[in-house]
Amino acid sequence: MATIDAMHVVRRGTGTPLVLLHGFSLDHRALLPLDTVIDQAGDWERLYVDLPGHGRTPVGDVNSADDVAAAVEDEIRTRVGTRPFAVLGNSFGGMIARRVAHDLRDQALGLATLAGVFVADHDHRDVPDRTVLHEAPRVVESLGNAGEEYAELAVVQSADNAQAFLKWIQPGLEAADQEALARISERYDLAEEPETASLTPFTRPTLIVTGRQDQVVGYRDAWASVEHYPRATFAVLDTAGHNVHLDRASLVAALVTDWLERVSAEPRQ
Repeated sequence: MATIDAMHVVRRGTGTPLVLLHGFSLDHRALLPLDTVIDQAGDWERLYVDLPGHGRTPVGDVNSADDVAAAVEDEIRTRVGTRPFAVLGNSFGGMIARRVAHDLRDQALGLATLAGVFVADHDHRDVPDRTVLHEAPRVVESLGNAGEEYAELAVVQSADNAQAFLKWIQPGLEAADQEALARISERYDLAEEPETASLTPFTRPTLIVTGRQDQVVGYRDAWASVEHYPRATFAVLDTAGHNVHLDRASLVAALVTDWLERVSAEPRQ
């Protein structure tokens, strides 16, 4: 089993643990825009994790997505113990969150994915063509070296959206251990998809948010698994790409709030 000396986790608030898992090549800051929303939704102990090889967490001997999932589950056991918890993942973190929710389903009160990976192999994903609904060349130019990375994913380019990218996304890109990411990329897919490894449906409150213009993971692959989640709210948001929680911040905030309310109403075992 892969081991890591320590995982960097930013803890905020008290209450029921909520584990938040960022996307590939980013770090915990990518999900911090949700923090105020979560704080206002009730008593939640937010655990923002830097995945192995990302942010301030060393890669150790992690070599695959399965190793990443195992490391996250070990961290949850250390920090959460046997308490019930919820898990939210973005992009690659969404794939890991699905695995965690199934492996620890006796404790998992709920699952949310934002632009989550449902098909690991890029060549087999069903994605829309790249679409930019509004271009702002001067905004992109003003970002300097970060402009190309911003423009690659931005569906509606604007000064506010670009500043959100600089604040929440770019720092993780700069902090990532590129050698470690290359190593994990070689075994990016899980050995078994959670929905097929466990045919029993996941019956806790679920939220699946996708972007209609997300050319990275799309939305149709996520929908293919929706029957496995009988308590799922499934949302495909227009004018939203892979950074859906930045592109449609207010609507994602409302959906996350609703999900947390549903999770809070769940009976504790």
